Amino acid sequence: LSFTWCIMALSEVYWDHQIPLPKLAPVQAKVTVALVALLCFINSYDGEFVFDDSEAIVNNKDLKPTTPLNNIWNNDFWGSNLSSNSSHKSYRPLTVLTFRLNYLLAGGLHPVGFHVLNIILHAVISALMIDVFAILIGGLAYDVKGRILNHAPKTSLLAALFFATHPVHTESVAGIVGRADLLCALFFQLSFLTYCKAFNRGRFSVQWVVVSLLLCAAAMLCKEQGITVLVQSIFLCKVSEILRMGLLTRLALMGLGGLLMLYARWRIMGTGPPAFTEVDNPASFAENIFLRMVNYNYYYSLNAWLLLCPWWLCFDWSMGCVPLIKSATDWRMVWLLLLWCILIGLISQALCSQDSQRRRTLTLGLVLLVVPFLPACNIFFRVGFVIAERVLYLSSAGYCLLLAYSVGHCCCRWSKYRKLLCVSVLALLCVCVARCALRSHQWRSEQSLFTSALSVCPFNAKVHYNVGKNLADRGNSTAAIAYYREAVRLHPTYVHAMNNLGNILKERNELIEAEQLLSKAVSIQPDFAAAWMNLGIVQNSLQKFEEAEQSYWNAIRFRKKYPDCYYNLGRLYADLNRHVDALNAWRNATVLKPDHSLAWNNMVILLDNTGNLGQAELIGREALRLLPNDHTIMFSLANVLGKLQKYKESEGFFLHALRINPNAASCHGNLAVLYHRWGKLELAKKHYELSLKLDPEAPGTRDNYNMLRRKLDQLKRPTP
Repeated sequence: LSFTWCIMALSEVYWDHQIPLPKLAPVQAKVTVALVALLCFINSYDGEFVFDDSEAIVNNKDLKPTTPLNNIWNNDFWGSNLSSNSSHKSYRPLTVLTFRLNYLLAGGLHPVGFHVLNIILHAVISALMIDVFAILIGGLAYDVKGRILNHAPKTSLLAALFFATHPVHTESVAGIVGRADLLCALFFQLSFLTYCKAFNRGRFSVQWVVVSLLLCAAAMLCKEQGITVLVQSIFLCKVSEILRMGLLTRLALMGLGGLLMLYARWRIMGTGPPAFTEVDNPASFAENIFLRMVNYNYYYSLNAWLLLCPWWLCFDWSMGCVPLIKSATDWRMVWLLLLWCILIGLISQALCSQDSQRRRTLTLGLVLLVVPFLPACNIFFRVGFVIAERVLYLSSAGYCLLLAYSVGHCCCRWSKYRKLLCVSVLALLCVCVARCALRSHQWRSEQSLFTSALSVCPFNAKVHYNVGKNLADRGNSTAAIAYYREAVRLHPTYVHAMNNLGNILKERNELIEAEQLLSKAVSIQPDFAAAWMNLGIVQNSLQKFEEAEQSYWNAIRFRKKYPDCYYNLGRLYADLNRHVDALNAWRNATVLKPDHSLAWNNMVILLDNTGNLGQAELIGREALRLLPNDHTIMFSLANVLGKLQKYKESEGFFLHALRINPNAASCHGNLAVLYHRWGKLELAKKHYELSLKLDPEAPGTRDNYNMLRRKLDQLKRPTP
């Protein structure tokens, strides 16, 4: 005790020296783990924004500097107001704040900075896991300088290496929205380590417990499961004599802090828990309670399998990826029984083993495995997914601890096979590193991510939908149609797939089938505003004008602020020569979306065509004040000014439009007409020729050019 202070400190863990790893100094061990973690995921650093990143980052206005910072504290993770019924109620303002900082530092939406920070966070978390595992395995003991001693240096290092290289972490690290899990884990660790710091040198410090509670609150503001660190700390008290000091005070503080956090979280949710659909989590909608519980337990077994064998990984496990168990005779019931047999065996060892070190390690390992998973288990509230690899980020730490203990136990029991075990552990780590590298490469782009899921979940309609959407976005509509059709076949009520397929068929002029698909979509989901609007466009093309008008108004009824729908409604009214109604519809579009270029331009053109040149000029100038570099509006306004014989000003707008878009044949042609009227015949000839060079078939331009040439010829003839 001349070198260490310890109350009932455990001796060095007896199996630790058998672990097939070198004993490294604390700093060396952490650097090693951090470098291995970087090696696993470094190839995702220059990936794109993929999957949920589009909603949480690309389309999230809370990231932009122009948005008030206070919005972060009023909105959910996806940028929707928490009081909205459509909100997912995922309140993670600290995570969103880091996204906003990434945006500010990079000067925009550049994914490299987002990815790099995720990778660094995982490396830091992996390194800190050494300290967490050391306490969980070997207990609390301090040297004379107050530093925590590691009684299991090899076991904690091996567990941290398993954690750093676990492929199930790819979604959290390579997917930018996984930062919520990373930050939650980081504050979870800091809260736990700070809590342990409250017992240094034989004194109990209330201040450090309070700091631990604040860090727990920070973890909860990154992701909801952060509050589970309190349970981990309480269980640490149960198995550690050193933590019995001030037990009642600490339990009271932690209990009160936990209740306050839960109450605050419930109040923040506003209108209550989020409303998920059967598509999101089909097991939770099963009417039979027995089958519901059976399927929940089947989900648990699949999560356990992802920890044991993370080879089959998928970005989404919904929509037929995991068929429901509907009978007790289903062969998959074996997996439930196997899971509970293993858990019961581990629990019995944790409670009844004669070996105190084994009891401690198994108890705290199981707590770390199970407790962080509880918010995703459907017991306390319904969750919006079947399986989500990201929720296993913290729980995997418990699994890695148990796996490292198993290696140590095997090395003790079968010491003559130590070399074989050493090779096996090394091979396992190498396979995990390779799998992480492969999987993080798949997360670099949506194309590779979505197509990788086809072999894992071929019956998942959402996988086929996302592959189809990615193909359509890249211009391959023919291939996209096949995937959309497969998505609808697998899930006949998949309205979003119907809507997207209907859109492609509309563009290909296959209007009858497009109308059928969109009509079916709105009959399944009557409040699907986008499908109503697209149905209106198809009906308009089929000259079903009354039905189209009704479809547009249905879309507006379900989405009050829908500028694109007002724009299309205006086009319908223009086709019906209801000019006032068309102008009103386009004006509504510009009020809701001031930069709606098409609506502004159509107003100018309609007023021009109906002879309201003065009003057309006013609308055009108003539009250019909002959109000063829109060459289409410049072109339309220049035409109006030309008709008003404001030639000089008209010329200026034409030339400005051509500087922005120099290859616009129509702009050259109309500028030539202006010069023709203005009497600047050589300039007119020049722009007629440029227009015909760009578009030899431009209507009217050839006739105007020939007319000009005849006039020039007449002018060149000598006067008799």
